[in-house]
Amino acid sequence: MKYRYRVLVLLFFLSMITYVDRVCIGLLGADMRKDLGISVADWSWVLSLFALSYALFEIPTGAMGDRDGPRKTASRIVVWWSIFTSLTGAVNGFFSLITCRFLFGAGEAGAYPNSSAAISRWFPMAERARATGVVWMASRIGGALSPILVLTLSENFGWRMTFIAFGLLGAIWVSVWYWWFRDDPRAKPGVTAEELAEIGPPLVKQHHSLPWGRVLKDSNFLTVLLMYHCYCWGSFFYLSWLTDYLRNGRGFDNSELKVMAWLPFACGACGNLFGGFLSDKLSAKYGLRIGRRSVGAAGLALAGLCMMTARVTPGKLEPLVLLSLGYACMDSMLPVAWAVCLDIGKKYAGAVSGSMNMAGQLASFLSSLSFGHIVTWAQTQGMTKTEAYNFPLLPFSIMLMVSAFLFSRIDPERQLVPETSKAPEPEPALV
Repeated sequence: MKYRYRVLVLLFFLSMITYVDRVCIGLLGADMRKDLGISVADWSWVLSLFALSYALFEIPTGAMGDRDGPRKTASRIVVWWSIFTSLTGAVNGFFSLITCRFLFGAGEAGAYPNSSAAISRWFPMAERARATGVVWMASRIGGALSPILVLTLSENFGWRMTFIAFGLLGAIWVSVWYWWFRDDPRAKPGVTAEELAEIGPPLVKQHHSLPWGRVLKDSNFLTVLLMYHCYCWGSFFYLSWLTDYLRNGRGFDNSELKVMAWLPFACGACGNLFGGFLSDKLSAKYGLRIGRRSVGAAGLALAGLCMMTARVTPGKLEPLVLLSLGYACMDSMLPVAWAVCLDIGKKYAGAVSGSMNMAGQLASFLSSLSFGHIVTWAQTQGMTKTEAYNFPLLPFSIMLMVSAFLFSRIDPERQLVPETSKAPEPEPALV
């Protein structure tokens, strides 16, 4: 196996661990609210503060990866969030819980920007979207496995021990990553000259940050940020409130959740893999503009349509199937969006992808916070529980449609800082 594919295996498992840790609290929310005495409205703060800290630390941790390399940076952040995953099992009330969740989010913020930084160093441009698709596919596999793993552990050992157990997974991953991975393929013994030629020339080490004064005036960059912001209004519902929605809005019990709650994430995994490969194929044949735009915009538009239809569809299974298909469609966009960050960011890939994800996670914060409050308000207006839990899906689906339009306006062929530009002076290649 070529060494860059071994790197991808490590990133695959990192992404799985990230989402198992992240989805865990949504599955255990009912037991935690009961034991800790937290209302539905206050629970929205528990879920949303993770997204807020995730957003705030995206750019710093992405820039750290550009500056120090993903080997050191990813090791630090995985140790950090694993500690706070385990400490979640020791909380004794609302304030200790939101503190843990905020600090947990600060660590997880660096996972995908540093995965992008590793991919930009180890993969040629023609393979980046599919590599990113594999990483995001792994996140959905982690989400699909979570209902079985989390609910089984919780039923046998309680929710506190479940968090402690999942915190240990990160420690295992870090020990392998730091020992084996190197930031520069040329510094890794065993990588052949043939593979180095396939990967292409090395990126230069860059101590200077992304020239913010320049890029913040760039309409293409701002469109990427706004597109991802609108997308996350719909996407974060699956990671934060889906289990509560299925349980309280559609009447699923725990035994049914074990059997069916994996379906959206399994569909999302397929969507990630399909979208990444399709975008690279279309880009090779028709150019980046068509290859990126067509997959991203179509996926988001179909996702918005599926969510809007699920909202008004009665029953249990039918809405779940529609939401699962919607997740597959929106996830076909995901590797394309992150590949666009590599396309336009080049050596600033970590900072650019961190900026995009920061804009998205600010929407995740607002989405998660608003869902609980909208449901509470809707019930005070006389809506049934099912109607109240379905009501927030309307604005979320509209935001997905807006995101689709914005994706169709992005130009992946226009670099933020052209390679010919003279600002700032590069240093020798990483070793």
